[in-house]
Amino acid sequence: MIAFRTASELGVAVRGPDVWGTDEILTPAALEFVADLSGRFEPMRQTLLARRSERQATFDSGTLPRFLPETSDMREGEWRIDPLPPALLDRRVEITGPVERKMMINALNSGAQVFMADFEDANSPTWENIIGGQLNLIDAIDGTIDFTSPDGKMYRLNPDPAVIMVRPRGWHLIDKHVLVNDQPMSASLLDFGLFFFHNAQRLMDKGAAPYFYLPKLESHLEARLWNEIFIHAQDALHVARGTIKATVLIETIVAAYEMDEILYELKEHSAGLNAGRWDYLFSIIKKFRWRPDFTLPDRAQLAMTVPFMRAYTELLVKTCHRRQAPAIGGMAAVIPSRRDPEINEGALAKVREDKERESNDGFDGTWVAHPDLVPVACAAFAAVLGSRTNQIQRQRNDVEVNAAQLLDVRVPGGLISEAGLRGNVAVTLRYLVSWLSGVGAAAIDNLMEDVATAEIARSQIWQWVHRGAKMSDGRDITHELVCQIQREELGKLHMIAGDDVLAQNRLSDATEIFKTVALGNQFVEFLTLPAYDYLS
Repeated sequence: MIAFRTASELGVAVRGPDVWGTDEILTPAALEFVADLSGRFEPMRQTLLARRSERQATFDSGTLPRFLPETSDMREGEWRIDPLPPALLDRRVEITGPVERKMMINALNSGAQVFMADFEDANSPTWENIIGGQLNLIDAIDGTIDFTSPDGKMYRLNPDPAVIMVRPRGWHLIDKHVLVNDQPMSASLLDFGLFFFHNAQRLMDKGAAPYFYLPKLESHLEARLWNEIFIHAQDALHVARGTIKATVLIETIVAAYEMDEILYELKEHSAGLNAGRWDYLFSIIKKFRWRPDFTLPDRAQLAMTVPFMRAYTELLVKTCHRRQAPAIGGMAAVIPSRRDPEINEGALAKVREDKERESNDGFDGTWVAHPDLVPVACAAFAAVLGSRTNQIQRQRNDVEVNAAQLLDVRVPGGLISEAGLRGNVAVTLRYLVSWLSGVGAAAIDNLMEDVATAEIARSQIWQWVHRGAKMSDGRDITHELVCQIQREELGKLHMIAGDDVLAQNRLSDATEIFKTVALGNQFVEFLTLPAYDYLS
């Protein structure tokens, strides 16, 4: 192991409250490790975030993204990622969820091949959730994780749980509870560093390895930074290079133009790409928010079958398989209803159709948000895979996608309805209340909503208001109309909250955040940035 300076010498200080698991997670050695990561890599993180802003300025002035001429050698060359470990050959169903103890046990026992433990979009980053999540992961890897509900029901791991992959928070986020040289630390480096420090050897002792999902990358340079971090972290703890494997979520429109390059930068550490459909839609709205030709219709009409989403997903499969990398499909966010069989069957039929489309398109696996969806997704992929673990050998040579197709966002018959506008207002408010309450995966109207879906909702509101969009009945979508709908939806939520002072306070906070992220004069890059100030 490299010789670290002490935490005080590295200028690291913890400002979080003393929550369950603090002493076990924030050991002096762990703090030294993450502070060292920050000292080495924070300057480049800042440089890359500044590059994002510069790039956005070019989009605001009318430029559109393209395949990069300077990286044509990466796209045109013949190369492959390094071979995958046996644990990552069969990923036909991956279940995702926050690092909350009971939900983790249910996900690990669900029958899915992989569980993605999420510190990002499905997790409200309270200090208790961050520290507790790290402790829960240690217990899960040790096989000792359990939970007893208030009614006495016991939850324990089954003998053959899912493979664990961890998604740290994105490059744009900080954690205000850990300061390095008096500045909040990168949440990405903190989440990755604590998990890797505590669990790399644990996993290898069990014949496994540390596996990650990397969110919201906007360029191959950001993937390169992750690769440099992986190399340093492995060297520091005497872990063989290439032990870490990471799947990148292609969930920004700019990353869609650099899929080959992202795989190339992570080549020895790559575990493929994932079609992060909801953040991808949010990214399109955000990047081209000033262009009237990028005004999208109701979220419900933005299906995976519309032309620009087909272009994105088919290009992803083709790119991955050419490089011998797995392609993982998008999220099914339905929460099955156990009370209404008719509603449930209709919802499951849509999930089945979605997963059959993905498996027939060549995806090697897919995402679900609820254990009850695992059998449906498994059946769809089993029908195509047969005895195979994946279909990486299926080359999509029939696919040809050009730069313009990724940006042709016309939706046949697409309309903006009052129901769509009202739904966006309601989802944004209800999700913010949940997130402020420490719950990042919120069940709203039989859907599992997370930050990504809330981002679509609030960014559509902002876009429709600022672009002067009209609803299908001819009415203009104005600031005043949105405020009227907001008051109506808040009235319903206030009635539900009743005399609960804490709930009423959260509604008040959610209202203020809504005004900023959905109706403010300037577009806020991520709703979690101002919302984070309200968390402890």
